[in-house]
Amino acid sequence: MAARRRRPDAARSPLPWAPAGPPAAVEWLEEGWHLRLVQPYQARKVYRCPGCDHEIFPGTLHVVAWPDGGPDERRHWHRPCWARHAAELGRRRRR
Repeated sequence: MAARRRRPDAARSPLPWAPAGPPAAVEWLEEGWHLRLVQPYQARKVYRCPGCDHEIFPGTLHVVAWPDGGPDERRHWHRPCWARHAAELGRRRRR
């Protein structure tokens, strides 16, 4: 009998926006920013992404970010837009 190939385990994702286990509200702190993952089933309104100025439609997985100590500055971002913005913030800090 041939050995069975093991399928990749999707539950062990290294990405913070792809958590293991059942979908749930996920929030973490990263370099002075609070980040919250909004699952597609939780996204029920239309938001405008500050990174690309396009709309985030209901049912779209996205990130809510705000600076530590500034909850009124919460903004909804597309994941790639936030990644670009976070990379730019990191470059500014290194200079």
